[in-house]
Amino acid sequence: MHQSDEARDRLRDPNEFVQSGPETLPGRYLRSFWQPVYHVADLEPGRAAPLRILSENFTIYRGEEGKFHLTEARCPHRGTLLSTGWVEGDCIRCFYHGWKFDDEGQCIEQPAEDSDFAHKVKIRSYPTRDYLGLVFAYFGEGEAPEFPTYPEFDHFDGLIEIDSYRRDCNYFQNLENALDMSHVGFVHGNNQAAFSGIGHGKRLTAEESDWGVAYQFEREDGQLRINHFGMPNIYYMTALPTDPDIGWQESMFWWVPVDDECHIQFSIHRVPVHGEAKTRIHDRRIERRGQIDQSHREICEKILKGHMRIEDVDPARCDLVRLQDDVAQLGQGRIADRSGERLGRGDVGVIAIRKLWYRELSAFAHGDTLKKWSRDHTIVPQVWGLEGDPPNTGGTVEGFEPDIVDVRPYIEVEEQLELHRI
Repeated sequence: MHQSDEARDRLRDPNEFVQSGPETLPGRYLRSFWQPVYHVADLEPGRAAPLRILSENFTIYRGEEGKFHLTEARCPHRGTLLSTGWVEGDCIRCFYHGWKFDDEGQCIEQPAEDSDFAHKVKIRSYPTRDYLGLVFAYFGEGEAPEFPTYPEFDHFDGLIEIDSYRRDCNYFQNLENALDMSHVGFVHGNNQAAFSGIGHGKRLTAEESDWGVAYQFEREDGQLRINHFGMPNIYYMTALPTDPDIGWQESMFWWVPVDDECHIQFSIHRVPVHGEAKTRIHDRRIERRGQIDQSHREICEKILKGHMRIEDVDPARCDLVRLQDDVAQLGQGRIADRSGERLGRGDVGVIAIRKLWYRELSAFAHGDTLKKWSRDHTIVPQVWGLEGDPPNTGGTVEGFEPDIVDVRPYIEVEEQLELHRI
C-alpha cells in the first residue's frame, strides 16, 4: 500500500479529527482559518498575558493604544515567558534581560549586547483582529485569508451578547453535538422549546452548502428549524431559549481547542431590541453574571462520579443548559472513542460534517484543491415561533451599531483564564 493510500485510510477513522497540535493534519487545517482566541475585555491596553490555544503556548499583548498582538510564548534568548515582560508602545520587552521585540516579532534592542545582533533575531508573530468583542488570530502559513465578517451582527439596533465557556473534553464532541437535534428532547427536555419527537430522524436532513452543512428539521405541521454549520468549526443557529424576553436566540458559535482534551466555545448572540426592553435585558444580563456562582464543570464531575444528579442542581446558581451538555459530552470521555459507534437516522448531521472533514482533510494532506467555503446573506437560521410569529433572523439595519455586552458569568471568566496560565 502506498503512503498516500495509508493516509487516506487513516482519515476514515473519525477519531483522527480530535488532534489540534501544529504537526497534526487536523491542527494544520484548523490553522488555515481565522479563529477566536480571547475576549477583548480580558486584557487592558499596555498589558500582556499567556495564551494557550490549539495545543500551543503563545503570548498575547495589547499595545498602549489598544491594538492586539500575538507572538511566540517565550523569549528566544533564555526562554523566559514574554507575558511577564513590559509593553512599550506596540512592542514587548522581555522581563529577564530586556530584549525588545516589535509588533512583527523583530528584535530591536538587546541592552547587554548593545544590540549588535538584534537584526538576526526574530520571533514569530501572528495576524490578529478584534471584532465584536472577540480577538481573532490566524496561525496558518503564508498570507492570512480575508477576515470574515458577519454583517447581521454588525448593523442593527439592539445588543450583541458575547459569551464563552470552557469544556473539558475534545472540541469535536461539542461540534458534533450541535448537529444532533435528537438530543434536545432528552438532555434539554425541560426547555420550553423541547417537545416529544423533536429531532426525529425521519424528519431531519443535512445537505452540503457553500459554507458547510444546512441542517433541517421539519415538524409534523410543516414548520422548519434550519441551522447552518460553517467549515471547519462554526455554527449559525437559533439557540435554545434561556430568557423570557428573547426566546430563540440568533447565535454564532466557534469551538476552538485549547488542547486535545479541552476547548472553549466562543459565541456571539444577536438580540434586536431597543428602548426600554433593551435597557431591561441589558441590566438583567449583568445581574445574571453574578448570580451564577457554581461551576458547571465542577458539578458535572460530581454527576459523572455518581455523587449527585442533575435534578439536584439549583438553576438559579448554575447555567443549566451548559451543564446538561457537559454531562452528555464528558460522559463520552475526555476524547470520545468513536470506533464502536452505532449511528442511526437521527445522526444525519453528524455523518454530514464527518464526510466534509474526511474529504477536506484528505485533499489537504495531498495538496489537492480545497473547497472555498463562503457564506452570503441567504445562509441564515430559521425556526418556528414559540408564541406567535417566528423570530426574524438575519438582515441588517444600516445606521445602527449594537451595544456589546459581556454576559459570561464571573466564575466562568476565571476558569477560562486559568487555562492559559503556563
